[in-house]
Amino acid sequence: MEMQQIKFYQTGTFTVGNRLLDEQQRSVQANMQRTNSLNSGHRACQGCGEALGARYAIDAAMRAANNQVIACNATGCLEVFSTPYPETSWQIPWIHSLFGNAAAVATGVMAAMKVKGRSDVRVIAQGGDGGTTDIGFGCLSGMFERNDDVLYICYDNEAYMNTGVQRSSATPPAARTNTTMPVGKSTGARFGQGKNLPLIAMAHEIPYVATATVAELRDLEAKVRRSMEFRGARYIHVLVPCPLGWGHGSAETIKMARLAMETALFPVFEAEHGEVKNVSKIRRQLPVEDYLRPQTRFAHLFKPPGHAELVAQIQALADRNVRRFGLLHDLEDAP
Repeated sequence: MEMQQIKFYQTGTFTVGNRLLDEQQRSVQANMQRTNSLNSGHRACQGCGEALGARYAIDAAMRAANNQVIACNATGCLEVFSTPYPETSWQIPWIHSLFGNAAAVATGVMAAMKVKGRSDVRVIAQGGDGGTTDIGFGCLSGMFERNDDVLYICYDNEAYMNTGVQRSSATPPAARTNTTMPVGKSTGARFGQGKNLPLIAMAHEIPYVATATVAELRDLEAKVRRSMEFRGARYIHVLVPCPLGWGHGSAETIKMARLAMETALFPVFEAEHGEVKNVSKIRRQLPVEDYLRPQTRFAHLFKPPGHAELVAQIQALADRNVRRFGLLHDLEDAP
């Protein structure tokens, strides 16, 4: 069934849970029978995008798999704030792996379920950008190459936030962390470094790749459900702003995720077997400055004498995304 597009900028129409829609159109979180896979009582920071994204993603997976899900979690923020020993906020079968081998552990769980004849049990691996793009990259690529029947979800907050905001290969150019150059002409993360994991996953030509943000939670739910329709390796990359590491207000997490989309710095799309199949277009591309200014990790770009040339380079990256993915409704409006 085709999902109805809900425009949240139209006020006074639907509640966040969409309980005014037909039952088939409602979000998983609007259903009283949701599993609450990541339950309350965890110790995430106020405004944590990762906690929000994980709750929606895993509940959607549980719905799609008739509650037959095993999750493997890499070390990182999500693992640390949800399972301070001997407590846990998880209400599903859940395994803590090392920082860099969540994909390998999930592959082992999948193989065990196959031997037991439990094809109904679906396996999910999840980690942050550090455990995905850096430390766990080799295991993840191996999972892709073998086309193991695992859904890997990366919750990308663009740095190693749990250990004190260190740069990862998902940290955007010019963003300051505690391990980037603090002064000089090239402050912040350098241009020309880093990895684009969604494109790397597409290069493996696995069955399904998608990007999503916590600004569009129904879209995230829909993509998780769609991924569960495939067998083989699948990858979903979710942008989850971090108020602590990004330096924005805890009430602005959704706003920052939406600005990342509307400036075209974070393209949202779906791909199957290496080919883009669907793109979430934006009505009007906003200047990247609207996204950068509210974040203290980019504050150095705007302090006198400023770094207009770096802002221009970031704008060029956004404009390239518009052209690469056809993000604007009218392509003639693309830069």
